[in-house]
Amino acid sequence: MHFGFWQLMIVLILVVLLFGTNRLRNLGGDLGSAIKGFKKAMSDEEKAASEEQAKVEKKPDQSIIDVTPEKKKDQV
Repeated sequence: MHFGFWQLMIVLILVVLLFGTNRLRNLGGDLGSAIKGFKKAMSDEEKAASEEQAKVEKKPDQSIIDVTPEKKKDQV
């Protein structure tokens, strides 16, 4: 089913008449704020995950301990 330009214009006019421009403007602003908040939360989560990964990579591996005795220069 394909809607033409005039059918979409009629629907748009009916929506504007039913809800009014002020309510549609508020709805658009709320939707924009929600999307902006979602993107910010996603970027904060990715940033926290990358920081955690960097901390893990910087930690030295303490599970491997060298127990071989060191030779002194005097001992040959």
